[in-house]
Amino acid sequence: MHDFTQIKLDIDDGIATITLHRPEKMNAFTRTMMAEIIAAMDAIDADDDVRAVIFTGHGDRAFCAGADLTPEDGAKPFASNEAVDDLSDPLVRDGGGQVTLRLFNSTKPLIAACNGAAVGIGATMQLAMDIRLAADTARYGFVFARRGIVPEACSSWFLPRLVGIQQALEWTYTGRIFDAQEAQAAGLVRSIHPQDKLIGEARALAREIAENTSAVSIALTRAMMWRLSAAEHPMMAHRIDSRAIYRMARSADAAEGVASFLEKRPPEFPLKPSRDMPDFHPWWNEPGYR
Repeated sequence: MHDFTQIKLDIDDGIATITLHRPEKMNAFTRTMMAEIIAAMDAIDADDDVRAVIFTGHGDRAFCAGADLTPEDGAKPFASNEAVDDLSDPLVRDGGGQVTLRLFNSTKPLIAACNGAAVGIGATMQLAMDIRLAADTARYGFVFARRGIVPEACSSWFLPRLVGIQQALEWTYTGRIFDAQEAQAAGLVRSIHPQDKLIGEARALAREIAENTSAVSIALTRAMMWRLSAAEHPMMAHRIDSRAIYRMARSADAAEGVASFLEKRPPEFPLKPSRDMPDFHPWWNEPGYR
């Protein structure tokens, strides 16, 4: 297991919980945290026993208060490659974007349990997660224009897809902080819970996935939904749908799914994402995702 310093990774009964853990800085984001989240996701994806992942923040004040504007190493806060002088160099990559691209490539469903303030990267990293729950004390802010910068972490791709272009522009133009109720009304948040009930609700949702579904089916479904919903024509989705349903309908998981339904018992799906993904996966071949 990795020796993390700015996050905690706990795995219990098939559910991984990643807790952003910098209590002295309201869990503010650093390059160290970036590297640790990516390493944790690599470990999680390699572990077939993990069926779902919950992200939350330490304490009751913040999920993540954004990029650390005063990092202890003295580095600039907003990019991960400040040593590169030529800004046209492809090596110049936003640290938040490296995190969200890694989350985008996850084979496991990702659930955000936003326990408090989520500002800047604290908000944008959640966009690449699949289902977002919020405490009733949660606050969000896409505050970039108020700091003289622009939205990062691929949020110009994710945010309009989640809430529509008009709402995305309002939040990023004003940079204002808004509450969980506004986030839910716009579709950013699935549900709101008392803070002391939040993790329990997230675990109940993760447990429902873990106990009832095929891990390979989930890995395929996640990739299909995120990638094909942005395709230029539904025919692109039809081609992948057809190959996926053809392969999976003949798989051991499909046989078990039918048998467990008819026999009225919990399923025991044998296929594992680490070894049993269909031969056409991955079907995309675009640089820069990893």
